[in-house]
Amino acid sequence: MERAYGPSVRRRRLNARLRRYRERKGETTGQVAKALGWQQTKVSKIETGERRKVSAGELNALLDYYGERDPAVREALHECARLGNQRGWWSKYRDVLPSGLPDFEVEASSIKTYECQVIPGLLQTPDYAEAIFRANLVRSDDEIVKRVDSRMKRQTVLNRVDPPEYWAILDEAALRRMVGSPAVMLQQLRHLTHMAARHNVHISVLPFSEGAHPATIGSFVIMEFPDPMDASIGYVETPTSSVYVEEERDLVDLNTMFSGTQGTALSPARSLGFINEIIESLEE
Repeated sequence: MERAYGPSVRRRRLNARLRRYRERKGETTGQVAKALGWQQTKVSKIETGERRKVSAGELNALLDYYGERDPAVREALHECARLGNQRGWWSKYRDVLPSGLPDFEVEASSIKTYECQVIPGLLQTPDYAEAIFRANLVRSDDEIVKRVDSRMKRQTVLNRVDPPEYWAILDEAALRRMVGSPAVMLQQLRHLTHMAARHNVHISVLPFSEGAHPATIGSFVIMEFPDPMDASIGYVETPTSSVYVEEERDLVDLNTMFSGTQGTALSPARSLGFINEIIESLEE
């Protein structure tokens, strides 16, 4: 089966390579644009991704100017340009999905997340997800159905033959918070134990007893990719939007917070026992 790809990742890879070519040549975007007879904004928007489509002719002009002659490299970059202009399955859910997130998830080799309030989306059951979405009292039934459907489709990334390594740190609050009903929570917690049995899923619990910890700033996700041209990216949700973290210094901070919190959390084996204890208390 052909592996899914993320258009956003392809665009990001192409933009990074073109920016690296220019920097290696020691020129500004203005100098490149002048040499090609283009406007300066055209080159800068291609590099930043503001210009989503790069034609074959434009890409050839840039590669010729930068001196890239390797046919294999040129074809790979043309493929990035072609695929980067297409849409994944999630395009029909663009009104309910965080912009670009499935693009990055589907290509990631590693996904690390810390969640302080609720179970992470990639580990949620349909009933739990529905209860989360219904907590926003202004959403219609049709929108909730669409949101749940899109979340379940996102989870297929963990089910493929070559899934990413998924590392989830869950604050105890996410396990104790009664979402939906006791029956919904029981199903959700049992689902966590089933997911934890997978070779690529690693779940750690951060108990209340640990007190303050490095990730008290809030929930976040870090995604890493197999291609060395694709730098890691962080993702943080706010009440009104979502933010992608790409600066190397900021990513170092996020990884440091994740590592420190992981060191404070229970091991996956002890975490499984912790979750089972909560299950038993709900069953009683």
